[in-house]
Amino acid sequence: MAKIILTLNNALLSEYPLIKARTNIGRRPTNEIHLDNLAVSGEHAAIVKMGSDYFVEDLDSTNGTLVNGDATKKHLLQHGDIIELGKYQLKYVNDDGDNTSVNVSSAFEKTMMIHPSAIKSSRPKPLEVPPLSVPLAQTRKESTEIKPDVGMPTSAAATGAHVNQAGEEVGKIQVLNGSSSGRELVLNKALTTLGRTGVQVAVITKRPNGYFITHVEGKVLPIVNGVSTGAQAFALNDHDVIELAGVKMEFYLTNS
Repeated sequence: MAKIILTLNNALLSEYPLIKARTNIGRRPTNEIHLDNLAVSGEHAAIVKMGSDYFVEDLDSTNGTLVNGDATKKHLLQHGDIIELGKYQLKYVNDDGDNTSVNVSSAFEKTMMIHPSAIKSSRPKPLEVPPLSVPLAQTRKESTEIKPDVGMPTSAAATGAHVNQAGEEVGKIQVLNGSSSGRELVLNKALTTLGRTGVQVAVITKRPNGYFITHVEGKVLPIVNGVSTGAQAFALNDHDVIELAGVKMEFYLTNS
């Protein structure tokens, strides 16, 4: 079972099993992990479980949250990680191995944009989706993108992350693990291809009704929030966690 070991000045204070979907940390007594110190904000951080993974999130605290000495807003926890809040140290322990991700060196460089011509596939070369002002019906025969409404539950297509046609809202992905944790990629093109050729490749398409991820290459399908996306286009929602080629990334929307 995953747990947190709390220490102060190398002295053991307590242990907290992570049995809830969310464990709040802060100075207020209502927090599951109560740290009575002025350097700690009232609601400082939280440990959130998603699938078999645990993330630590800083809740806009005054003094910030460190993981292994580096400031972070959101971090995928690995066995042995040290979270620092003020002078307190919280060690994440998970001996079950459920939370052991693939150790990827230079994660962002290995899970990167790949030009469609580099993908070994019998599919035609993907084409750029025309501007929204051109009727989609006139170009469907020329596009190799998978239509999100084919073979897909109606609810998934309807609840995809919204894309503002005026361009105010743009999707991004942020790397959550590996040495490039925190690196971001803006999804401002109609097609963004991710993955590692010969291992696992997927494409994220930007459409008027949202962003969708579709499997392109590899025996293993992409994973979103711990669940396989299937072979058809899969609607992405704000703060979904994508697993692809051993790298975990968070998809989110921004107005910038």
